[in-house]
Amino acid sequence: MTARQPGEWMPHAATWTAFPSAADLWEDDLAPAQTEVAAMVRAIATGERVELLVANDDAMAVARAMLAGANVGFHAYGFGDIWLRDTGPLFMQSPVGDAAAGFRFNGWGGKYDLPGDDGVAAFVAKAAGVPLARHGWVLEGGAIDCDGTGLAVTTEQCLLNPNRNPKMDRAEVESHLRRDLGIDRVLWLGEGLLNDHTDGHVDNLARFVAPGVLALPVAAADDPNRDVFADAHERARDFGLEVVGIPSPGKVMRDGEIVPASHMNFYIANSVVVVPTYGAVSDAAAVAAIGALFPGRQCIGLRADHILTGGGSFHCITQQQPA
Repeated sequence: MTARQPGEWMPHAATWTAFPSAADLWEDDLAPAQTEVAAMVRAIATGERVELLVANDDAMAVARAMLAGANVGFHAYGFGDIWLRDTGPLFMQSPVGDAAAGFRFNGWGGKYDLPGDDGVAAFVAKAAGVPLARHGWVLEGGAIDCDGTGLAVTTEQCLLNPNRNPKMDRAEVESHLRRDLGIDRVLWLGEGLLNDHTDGHVDNLARFVAPGVLALPVAAADDPNRDVFADAHERARDFGLEVVGIPSPGKVMRDGEIVPASHMNFYIANSVVVVPTYGAVSDAAAVAAIGALFPGRQCIGLRADHILTGGGSFHCITQQQPA
């Protein structure tokens, strides 16, 4: 057996995440985003250790105060932004022990190139005591989701985007995924969510919840992503997967613009599943639907409005380290 990522629902040794730290990036959303991240960390820490990166002294003081008494390790590191799913290493298991893969990070196609982000994978892997294999092509962790059996789902919009690996076609991407992550089957979905800064990361759209079982959003009446969801459902069924529907929040607006709000950006921790909510009609139904998929865990809906202003949600800022 090759090295590969276990399913996110398998036992974790720890969860790695990061604390909103940069006042110039977050502006008025800094304090409320810190509150939302702290609530997520406290929930995860009920069942596993959380390793938290904090970028500066001011943020460290806030983080320590907010998370006093929780099972949290604090790490001072000058990262650019909190999206550890994309900047951190992908932890894997192999017959000879733990492993980690680090990929070239180009700021989501050159849009957000922040000092420190390209060093996060090496810092986290070293702190975790896991050997890191470095790979020279661009891949963000949020661009793929894996079921632990060698099957992954991704989007053409992201992984075939010329702003990532312009000289690589679909066959080459699949070859690199097989070589570096042990992925031997790929379900290609089309587009991601409207106005997603990541060019369609799949963790906002489609998530494995068990081997061969894919959760996908069900469009709300006013949903700007109705066609995207319909296409994803069709492709997943044609691929032969079992599909589970999760209510979508539909059209969520901020400052006059549709934002990529999604309940699919949940994180599966050892004792809880943390689901982002937005004050939408769908909040309770989505938490219940996701919770039904993980009967041994408490499913918690937590507001993520201010984290979303930075471009993502709970899954985007977490990275599981397998037990």
